[in-house]
Amino acid sequence: MGATSRFTRLLLAAALATAAAVIGLTQASATQDIVGGSRASIADFPYVVYLTTADGFQFCGGTLVDDNKVITAAHCAAGKRPADIVVVAGREDKESGAGMTSPVKSIWVHPQFTDVRAGADVSVLTLAARLPYEPLDLPGKSDTNLYAAGQPGLILGWGRTAADGQPSRYLLQASVPLMTDPDCTKSYPAYKPEAMVCAGVPQGGVDSCQGDSGGPLIVDGRLAGITSWGEGCAGPGKPGVYTRLMAYLDVLEDQV
Repeated sequence: MGATSRFTRLLLAAALATAAAVIGLTQASATQDIVGGSRASIADFPYVVYLTTADGFQFCGGTLVDDNKVITAAHCAAGKRPADIVVVAGREDKESGAGMTSPVKSIWVHPQFTDVRAGADVSVLTLAARLPYEPLDLPGKSDTNLYAAGQPGLILGWGRTAADGQPSRYLLQASVPLMTDPDCTKSYPAYKPEAMVCAGVPQGGVDSCQGDSGGPLIVDGRLAGITSWGEGCAGPGKPGVYTRLMAYLDVLEDQV
């Protein structure tokens, strides 16, 4: 697999669309979309949001964890100004006018973030507006079983429905079981168990993909992970890799 195709989740990120199009490939952007998923109702998941450029190009997802705080992936926000990002909430269909939008007031990116494969892929957006949607709980320090292998993880997003497909118009959901750290390391030698968790099925077919980056991995009703990176989308033996949010609770306390 060549360097170009090897990380097909690397986001054609919002390198800030010039008048006509969004161009450029960010070094750490891992775009992901739900493959093998089904339609989800925003009423069931009111905390799921997506990020757009100022001119409306959707490039990442996120999770509302307070009425004016969104947790997303660092690679979705690194190098951007607040004016470069708009948060869209309460909108299941991207082509509808439902829900609300908010400009971003400030961006915090984990200071140790350099690349998705190095860990610390977490960012907090503080919104200019307070949104009337129920946020999702963060894990507690006592939730020691949250990352046990076999736990069902729920992923959500508006990303591609195939590695070479188009982004979804509608919010999609899928269930993927969490995997053991040795299995994750076997799939990805760069995997860091202290900073990451991976989830998927051995035969492939269900996964996050381009456009889903920054969105939630939910376990037992809590935000356990952030969609981060992977090789391809839904391929056999190539699960999705997610930021292990519990590893960053201490530093997030000052941001959320």
